Amino acid sequence: MAYGLLKGKRGIISGALDENSIAWKVALKAKEEGATFVLTNAPIAMRMGAINDLAKQCDAEIIPADATSLEDIENLFTKSTEILGGKIDFVLHSIGMSLNVRKGKSYGDLNYEWFQKGVDISALSLHKFLQVAEKLDAINDWGSVVALSYIAAQRTYSFYNDMAEAKAMLESIARSYGYRYGKAKNVRVNTISQSPTKTKAGSGIEGFDAFYDFAEKMSPLGNASADDCANYAITLFSDLTRFVTMQNLYHDGGYSSTGISEELVTMIQQQAQAQQ
Repeated sequence: MAYGLLKGKRGIISGALDENSIAWKVALKAKEEGATFVLTNAPIAMRMGAINDLAKQCDAEIIPADATSLEDIENLFTKSTEILGGKIDFVLHSIGMSLNVRKGKSYGDLNYEWFQKGVDISALSLHKFLQVAEKLDAINDWGSVVALSYIAAQRTYSFYNDMAEAKAMLESIARSYGYRYGKAKNVRVNTISQSPTKTKAGSGIEGFDAFYDFAEKMSPLGNASADDCANYAITLFSDLTRFVTMQNLYHDGGYSSTGISEELVTMIQQQAQAQQ
């Protein structure tokens, strides 16, 4: 059911790779809620994905952009305002990549050049988006920027490797630039810390399936889906959340507030009994 929450609003949605991507779901929801927007991704990611199909479904144009390139980001914001006919009201930053994770490097054997590249792509890119947008005055007053994060920014998950540092920096940038942009233009900046989600990026992490099941058992509501994350992002883009900024917002079915669940206690007891 659509509520018209984004009627008349213009946006930029980054990171849609395939139909399992959270960004893909956000685009469909934004369209349903009345928004117009452009889609963007790195050229190499666009060749790997099906973003053209999404663009057709959403009547959206695609602007390729390397999120580490200031020139590309400037072009993205400039062309977006031209295509959409005005300043931007919302931006989704759904960008993250670790070469160390992708190439199987352990945390104690990191390639530091890859590490720096991962931080640039996954975290500094948010600062670049915000800095360029501010300098171009490309986002309307009371606009909203949302970036996707993960609880490994606060807690240790060995399988998450150097992406944990990147997400921690991402959240810090959201707070620091959220203050600056809030004072300057009432623009709000938040991160969503999402449940483990079966996307191409998430499923590529070693041990993901086991942790997905663990989080499902830990969370009183179960893991939040990509569709539900999209719904949450839409509310943050809307005028209903005008005074929410500089927050890392957990969207994880209660996982982040649960010490141990009844399901896990029962499972451990059963295992102990079986070993006796």
